[in-house]
Amino acid sequence: MNKIIFLFLFLTSFLFAANECIVCHKGIEDIRDRDSGMMKAILKTAKKAGHEGNDCIVCHGGNPYNKSIEYAHKGTIKYFKTNKGPKEFYPAPGSSWINENTCGVCHTAQVGAQMNSLMMTEQGKIQGALWSFGAKEGYEHTVGNYNTKNPDNPDKRLGTQVYKKYMAKLATMEPQAFPKEMHTLPQAPTVEEIHKDPSLAVYTYLRQECLRCHTGSKGRNKRGDYRGIGCASCHIPYSNEGFYEGNDKTISKKSGHLLTHQIQSSRKVKVQVNDINYSGVPVETCSTCHNRGKRIGVSYQGLMETEYQSTFDVDGNGQPKLHTKRYLHMKEDIHYKKGMLCQDCHTSNDLHGDGFLGGANLAAVEVECQDCHGTTKSYPWELPIGYSDEFNTTAATGKPRGVASDLAEYLKQGYVPEKEDGYILTARGNPLPKAVKKGNKIIMHLSSGKDIELKPLKLLKETEELSASGLLAMDTISAHTSKMECYSCHATWAPQCYGCHVKVDYSGGKKNPDYLKASHDQDIHGTTGGMRDLKKYLVDGQVTETRSYLRWEDPALAQNGEGRVSPVIPGCQTTITVIGKDGKALLQNHIFKIPNVEGAGEDGQSALDMSPVQPHTIQKEARTCESCHSSGKALGLGIGDGKLNADPSKTTIIDLMSADRKILAKKTDEQIPAIPNLKHDYSQFIDENGTQLMTVGHHFKLSQPLNKEQRDKLDRRGVCLSCHIDIPEGSLAISAMRHIAKMAEYKIDRVQHNSILNKLLNLGAWVQVMTVLVFILIVLLAIYITFFKKKPNNPRNEGWK
Repeated sequence: MNKIIFLFLFLTSFLFAANECIVCHKGIEDIRDRDSGMMKAILKTAKKAGHEGNDCIVCHGGNPYNKSIEYAHKGTIKYFKTNKGPKEFYPAPGSSWINENTCGVCHTAQVGAQMNSLMMTEQGKIQGALWSFGAKEGYEHTVGNYNTKNPDNPDKRLGTQVYKKYMAKLATMEPQAFPKEMHTLPQAPTVEEIHKDPSLAVYTYLRQECLRCHTGSKGRNKRGDYRGIGCASCHIPYSNEGFYEGNDKTISKKSGHLLTHQIQSSRKVKVQVNDINYSGVPVETCSTCHNRGKRIGVSYQGLMETEYQSTFDVDGNGQPKLHTKRYLHMKEDIHYKKGMLCQDCHTSNDLHGDGFLGGANLAAVEVECQDCHGTTKSYPWELPIGYSDEFNTTAATGKPRGVASDLAEYLKQGYVPEKEDGYILTARGNPLPKAVKKGNKIIMHLSSGKDIELKPLKLLKETEELSASGLLAMDTISAHTSKMECYSCHATWAPQCYGCHVKVDYSGGKKNPDYLKASHDQDIHGTTGGMRDLKKYLVDGQVTETRSYLRWEDPALAQNGEGRVSPVIPGCQTTITVIGKDGKALLQNHIFKIPNVEGAGEDGQSALDMSPVQPHTIQKEARTCESCHSSGKALGLGIGDGKLNADPSKTTIIDLMSADRKILAKKTDEQIPAIPNLKHDYSQFIDENGTQLMTVGHHFKLSQPLNKEQRDKLDRRGVCLSCHIDIPEGSLAISAMRHIAKMAEYKIDRVQHNSILNKLLNLGAWVQVMTVLVFILIVLLAIYITFFKKKPNNPRNEGWK
C-alpha cells in the first residue's frame, strides 16, 4: 500500500512540475505570477536546491517527499541547511523571527532594518502610556518591545548621503526622540506588586491592550484585526472577516486566515481574487493596526468612531463592530478619493524603517505635503531640504533641493517608472520613486496602476487656477505657509476621543493575555506564542477602556515638534482606576501630575495629553477662517471656551432633591463620580491667561500650546461687536445710514454684509492714510513758511530807512 501511495505522489508531483507540496495543497494560488521576476528567482533557487519546480520550499522549507503531514511540515531540505534559505519548516515565512532566511534573502535592506522600525518597537506609543502614568521614562524613548540598538556605523542608515546627514543632525537636536538603544518593557506586575505601587498597572495596560499591533506578532482574532506577522503584516491580504477564499481545500474555513495565498506589494504585482484583479496594499490592511491612537488609517477612509449601533440591516441587526468599534462615515481624505493608497505617499523608509531607532511618528516619517505640492512661490524642487520639517520655528532656507536622477538598488526591486526630468525628493533628501517631475508638473504613478497628473501650487497660481480664498490663504498671508502645516487648514475634521478612562481590575483572580510576552516566545518555525495558544500567557489583571465623549469638528491648534502650527487631538488622556484583589479601588479616576515639566513647577503638570497630529482627513476645500480665528477651542480654551462643563472634580448625584439641592432619599448612588485632579473640561489645555493645563506633546522639544504672540495673531473673537456695538444708534451718522437703508427697503444678506465690511475697510484705510498725508503736508507747509519762504519787501518800509 505504501508503495502505491509513494508511486502516486511521485507521478502527481511530476505532473505538477515536480512541486510535491501541491499534491496536498492542490488549487493553492501561486504566491506570485509565474512570469514575474520574483517567481523566476524563486524557481531558480528551487532548481539549484535540487527541487526544480517546487517554489513552496524556498519560502516554507519542510520535507516535500515525506508522505506524513506531520513530517512534511518539519525540517528543511539538505541544500538550505548550508545555503541561504529556510532552516526549518516555516508556516509563516514572513515572520520577523526567521524572515532573514526567507524574504531577507532577496530583500536584505528592508528586512535588515525591521527590528529598529517604529512598527516593531512601538516606542512612541509606549512612551505616551508611561507618561500618562506619571512619566516613568520622562521624555526619553528608550523602552520598547524588544532589546535592540543602532548599528555602530552611521553609514548603515538606509538612504541618500543627504538624508543620512540630515538625520544625524535631527538626532543631535532631539536626542530623546532618537535613542541609540532600546530595552524591553518591564514585565506585567503581579497583584501583590500592584498593591505596593498601583502605577505599575501601566505595564498590564500596555501588554494586554496596546502592544498587539507590532510586526513581531500576529493580529488579534477580532473582526478587522486579522493580519499576518512580519512582512506578511502588510504583504499578505487578510479580509476583515478573516476567511480564506482561495482554492486550497486543506486551508481551514474558520476565520483567522489569509484571504488568498498571494503577495500584495507594488504596482507591478497583480493579485487575482474573486474575479477581481488589483495591485498595491489596500488601505484596510493598514487600518488593521492604525485604528487606535491617532486613528490615521480609519480616518483616511472617512471613519469616525461612535458609541451607537445605527444603522440597522435588513434583519434589524445593528452595525457590527469593526476593530471592536462602530463608526460614522465622514468625508474621506481627498487622496483616498483619488485612489491613492498609503504607500503612494509614504516611502520605504517610512514603512520599513531606515535601520535606526526613531521614537515617534515625526522621527520616522520623512514626507511633507510640500514635497509634491510645493508652495505658491516655489515648486517642490525649488524648496530647500528640510522645508516644513524644520524642528525650528523659522522656515528652512538654503539652495533648491532639485530632483534625484537615480534610486537605491533596493528600491528598484519594486515598480520603477520612467524618471522623466527626475524623481521628486522628500524634505529629508530621499527620492519618492512614484513621483516624477515632468516639466512643471508631477506624474504620480500610483500603486493601483493609475497615473495622476499633479499641478504644484506655483503652477496653479501662474495659470490662475487658485480660488480667491486659496490665493489669499496660501500666497497673500505668507505666514500661513511659512509657520503652519498645510493640514492645519485642509484637515477639516479629526477624531477627538476626550478622556480615556482606563480600568485595570485585579480582583477575583482576573487574568488576560500578555500579547508582548506571547510574541517574545518564538520557536524555530518563526511562530510566536500568540500564534500557538494565547491562554498560556495570561497575566494578572483585566483592562477595560471607555471615553468621556467624542468629537470630530474643528480640531484645536497647537505647535508641533517641527515648530509649525498643527491640529491637536487627545493623545493619552488617561484617567486611571486600579482595582485591587479585594475589589477596592487603589486608584480611582486618577490623573497623574508630573513635577517640573511643561511649564509647571513642583505641583506638577497634568499627565493628560493633547497630541499634534496629521489627521489624514485632507479636503480640497479648507476649514473656514472663522473656525480658527473666532474659536476659543482653536486657541486651546476648550469647547465653548471651556465654559460649558461643570467642575469634574466634584461628584454629581442625581435624585429627588430640595430647592437648595439637598438629597431627599437615603438610598442613592453617585451618578458621575469625581475626577479629583481635573478642574476643567478635557478639551481645554490652556486658560485665558495662557497658563498650560495639560501636556501638549511630549516627544519633541517644540511641542507646546500656542504662545502669546501666536494666540494674539489668531484670536479675533468678538469681532462682530466692533461694528454692532454702535448699531443702530451709536452715532448720528450710523443712525442716519440705518434709517436711509430702512426707507429704501435695503436687505442685507451675507454677500452684501461682506461687501459693506470690505468697503468700510478700504474707506477707513484711505481716510487714515489721507489724514496722515494731509497732516504731513500741513507740517511741511508750516516749516516752509516759517523757515524758508522769503518775506516780501514793502517799498514804504524802504523809504523810512
